[in-house]
Order: sequence, then C-alpha cells, then structure tokens
Amino acid sequence: MSETDTLAGRQAIVPFGRALTAMVTPMNSAGAIDYDGAARLAEYLVTDMRNDGLVISGTTGESPTTSDAEKTRLLAAVLEAVGDRATIVAGVGTNDTAHTCELARQAEAAGAHALLVVTPYYNKPPQSGLLAHFLKAADATGLPVMLYDIPGRTGTPIATETLVRLGQHPRIVAVKDAKGDLLAGSWVMARTDLAFYSGDDPVNLPWLSVGAVGYVSVHAHVIGDRLHEMIDAYLAGRVEEALAIHRTALPVYTGMTRTQGVITTKAALTMLGLPGGFVRPPLADATLAEIEQLRADLTAGGVKLP
Repeated sequence: MSETDTLAGRQAIVPFGRALTAMVTPMNSAGAIDYDGAARLAEYLVTDMRNDGLVISGTTGESPTTSDAEKTRLLAAVLEAVGDRATIVAGVGTNDTAHTCELARQAEAAGAHALLVVTPYYNKPPQSGLLAHFLKAADATGLPVMLYDIPGRTGTPIATETLVRLGQHPRIVAVKDAKGDLLAGSWVMARTDLAFYSGDDPVNLPWLSVGAVGYVSVHAHVIGDRLHEMIDAYLAGRVEEALAIHRTALPVYTGMTRTQGVITTKAALTMLGLPGGFVRPPLADATLAEIEQLRADLTAGGVKLP
C-alpha cells in the first residue's frame, strides 16, 4: 500500500497511497451510526472515487461525539468492506495523552493499518508537551503514524523544529497539513523523510508542487475520481491539465465550505443517494436554503446529481 517516487530531486516515501478521504460516519435520524451504510460508503469511495485509503473517525467522522466502542465497531465494518484494497487509517487523537494511547491500542487490535493523531485541542500545550504527546502515541503501538496539524481547530500549530524532531521516530512517517504554510512544510520536507499530505483541498495542487505526496480530502466524497486524475496529471508532468482539473473543482470547494464540512458532505451524499445521513449535536444538519445553494454549487462544479 506504500510506494516511492522522486520529487524535486529526492526520494519521497508514499506510505498510505496518494488519495485518501476523511470519511464521514453515516448516521440515522436518531443519531445512531449506520454501520452497513459505512461499509457501503467505503466501497463507493474506494471503487468509484478511486481512493487509495480512508481515514476513519477523524474530525469529519465526528470523532468528538462518537464513543470508543462505536469507533471500534465502525473501524471493523470498514476494514471488512475494503481493508484488503485500501489503507485504513484510524483517527485516535484526543486532548488526553492517556486516552489517545488507549485508542491507538484499540485501533491496532481492531486491525487498523495506520493511525491519525491530531494535535491536542483546547488545552493548548507547549511544543514540549506536543513532542511528548506524539512520541507516547507513536510508542503505544507498532502502527505507522500520520500527524494532523490543524491549528485552526486545535489552537496550536506544530512548530517546524517539533516536526523535525518527531520525524526521527521510526513510526511517525507522515503529516496531514491543514496549517497551509508551504514554506514551513517545505523546510520540514527538506530536513526529514516525513510524507506530507494536503489536508485542505483548495491547496492540494500547490502542496504537490513543493513535494507533498497526496491529500487527505473531504471533497473527495463527491469528486475523488477527479482529484485522483489531477494528481496523476501532475506527476506525469501534465501541469496545465492538472491546473485545469483544479479549476473545475473550485465551485465544489466553495459550496462544501460554506458551512461545516461534515454538514455539507452529508447533505451532498444524500443528494447522490449515498449513505451519509444526519449529524450529531452540537452540529446541525443543513437547512433547506443551504441544501439548495449546495446543489447549485455542485452542479456548477460538474457533479452529476440525480
């Protein structure tokens, strides 16, 4: 499930494939997880949307409001559906180091292929605390780890020097970047073997240009096949084609970020007749007006709706 290539004159490790979706967790109107729907959605994302991997129980999967037991059962359902054809990355990050390590061990026991560990949120630890947190999480299992740097949600960026030090750990192999600092990321890639994945779809293409290996996407729920074509074009040297594909996706990016991404993603999946369903409080489902605006945006972006 991993590969290597040469980017910008150096060998880049591609540990989890290039195209991954941060998958929503389908739920019914009562807020219960639809595990059969999750399996069907995973099948669609891998087969139709050409995903190399799926991130389960990330923020888009509503991990703050799902229980540990639900996370394990969800992971098992997705692994059974597509685990032989895609890298399944389990989101295990919390703002409690002990709980994060426990979730990591739980995911390993359930058969996860890798872990996503987000920066601890709300309590805003210093860089020394981040370093210790991530190292303990990486030591908790034998699984490879992708760090998730998203200061807009967590309140704390992972500093360049901290990432360089973390990159020395043999199981910390990748970064999902939603910080958007291409210069800082470039320095980390120049000084470590960490594989960078774009965590913000509108800058997927710019990240590729400075050495990122792929993306962890939300919009790939509906245009994953197109995003995969963009990566293929870019890596084949067809940069103008990649740029053209990027521009066709702009209305989709706009439409699905008008409100919280999981809200619009579930609304879009419902339009497509796919499992998604409802969100759990404190999130709120899309309004009729938001749904109609989203429909217009998706149509403008070339998404074929029933």
